[in-house]
Amino acid sequence: MTSEILLLALSAATIAFVHTVLGPDHYLPFVAMAKARGWGIPKTLRVTVACGVGHLAGSVALGMLGIALGIQLSSLEWLESLRANFAGWLLIGLGLAYTAWGLRQAYRNRPHTHWHSHGGIAHEHEHCHHEDHVHVHEKSTEKQSLTPWVIFIIFVLGPCEPLIPLLMYPAARENMAGVFAVTGIFGIVTILTMTTLVTLSLRGLDSIKLKRFERYYHALAGSAILACGLGVSFLGL
Repeated sequence: MTSEILLLALSAATIAFVHTVLGPDHYLPFVAMAKARGWGIPKTLRVTVACGVGHLAGSVALGMLGIALGIQLSSLEWLESLRANFAGWLLIGLGLAYTAWGLRQAYRNRPHTHWHSHGGIAHEHEHCHHEDHVHVHEKSTEKQSLTPWVIFIIFVLGPCEPLIPLLMYPAARENMAGVFAVTGIFGIVTILTMTTLVTLSLRGLDSIKLKRFERYYHALAGSAILACGLGVSFLGL
């Protein structure tokens, strides 16, 4: 491995870590959906890894094609920018739709009180008529849920902006083995950082008692996805 490739490999690990940490769209949607859908950590990590691989695969394939065909870097950067805008607006659309649906579910599951009389003693209790039905329905339809697939498709369409211009093209000036090495390191660090952040976030949230907000989980998840989409589209995150 040449000194240039070694430097690029170290840069790939650093850039992958920083890019993932500073891009909440790499982990926040998974944390939000896990809390809203009641996913366990193993399932959440499976979805995270699948989306991470899809996220990387699109840019890797485009970069390899550009290197093989000798396409100018400016052309690929334009295409990657277009993909980023498209993915950002898809996140915004999904976030808006999911927030609206979550607010509807929260309204339907709002708590209310009933008065009862037993043996001449009147008392009241609070409950939600819709709550049990919602939980049973979600459990029975979880296997058919399209949510993971929608997030996966958005991640596949979304680019990994620093990969091609900062790492793949410079490595290609040395040799193709360097391209594979740099790309592999970038991908591994990205996936490890995503799964670590998701796991730490979920464990942190599990330690906080948020029962009074449970009926708003879907709306909060939608809002988190919406915020990520706005960040991608308007802040370049």
